[in-house]
Amino acid sequence: MTRSIRIHEFGNPDVLQIEDVAVGEPRAGEVRLRIHAIGLNRTELTLRSGRAPVKPALPSGIGFEAAGVIEALGPEVTGFAVGDRVALVPAYGAAQYSLYGEVSLAPARSLVAIPEHVSFVEAAATWAAYGTAWAGLVAVGRLAAGQTLLISAASSSVGLAAIQIANRVGARPLALTRSRAKADALLRHGAAAVVATGEQDVVAQVKRLTDGKGAELVFDPVGGPGFADLARATANGGTLVLYGALATDLTVIPPFDILARDLTVRGLALTARTRDDAQLAALKRFVSDGLADGTLCPAIDRTFPFDEIAAAHRFIEAGEQVGKIVVTV
Repeated sequence: MTRSIRIHEFGNPDVLQIEDVAVGEPRAGEVRLRIHAIGLNRTELTLRSGRAPVKPALPSGIGFEAAGVIEALGPEVTGFAVGDRVALVPAYGAAQYSLYGEVSLAPARSLVAIPEHVSFVEAAATWAAYGTAWAGLVAVGRLAAGQTLLISAASSSVGLAAIQIANRVGARPLALTRSRAKADALLRHGAAAVVATGEQDVVAQVKRLTDGKGAELVFDPVGGPGFADLARATANGGTLVLYGALATDLTVIPPFDILARDLTVRGLALTARTRDDAQLAALKRFVSDGLADGTLCPAIDRTFPFDEIAAAHRFIEAGEQVGKIVVTV
C-alpha cells in the first residue's frame, strides 16, 4: 500500500484526502514511479472544485505533473530503465493518473530524463508551465522576433515561462498583473514592461508601449469581461490565445472588434497538443534546449510537504505567488 490523494466529492481544498491505496503493475506503455515532487497547476484546482467541463467518476485520484524515479517498467517500454530519474510532460487528463501520491503509474511516452544537476523539485516545476507556454506561443501563436506578446496572469508559472520563451525567440513580453505589487518581480523575471490591470487602463497602456499598434499575440488564462479589453489591445491581424477560464463570468467580445481588425481567437489545451507524437517531441526539444542553454529556468515560489496538500491549494487560490508551487513527497 502507498499513500495517495483522493477526492470523494468536488469542493474546496479540504476534499483532498490522503488514503492508503494499492498501485498495481504497469501495463503496456506505462511505468511505475516513486514520486519525489509534484508540480501543482490550476488544472487540478479546476477539477477538484468541480468547475472542470469533464468530471471523473468519484472517488478519484488526481494529478497532472510530477517527477520521481522509475520503479518498474511495463511491456513495450523502451529507452528507460528502473532507477532512472524522470519528469512528466502532461499528455493526459488531470485525473487519469494518481500523480498526487507517493507511487503512481505513468505513461512512458510522457517521460523526460532529469539531468543529474537538476533537482526533483525543479523538474516537477518545468513541463506543464513551459509546455503550455510553448503550445500557445510557438505551436499556435507563431511568435516571432520583434513582435510584442501580452501576457495575462504573468506572475503564474505559465506566465513566467511565457516571458522567458518570448525573450528566447526575440519577442517583447508585456506582463499583466492585478496590482503594481508584483511589478518589480516581473521585471526581474524578464518582462519588458508591466501593466497593473486593477490600477491602469490596459488598452491605453498597451497602445502607449507599442506606439499605438497593439500586441501581435495575447496569451490569456482568464477570459471573462476583461477579454474584450485584451482584444482592443491586440494589433490588427493579431491573435488571442485563451488557455484558461479563471474568470467565472462570461467571456464576451463585441464582434466588430474581431471583424474590423481581422483578429483570430484561439482556444488552447496542452493535452490536445501533447497527444500528438510529433508535437510532443517538438515541445521536449524546445524546452530541453532552453533549459540546457539557460534561457529557460523554472521559477519556484514555494514548496509544501505532501501532508499539506490542502494548504498548497489554498495558497495558489490566494493568488499571491510568483512562480510555481511544488509539493515534496
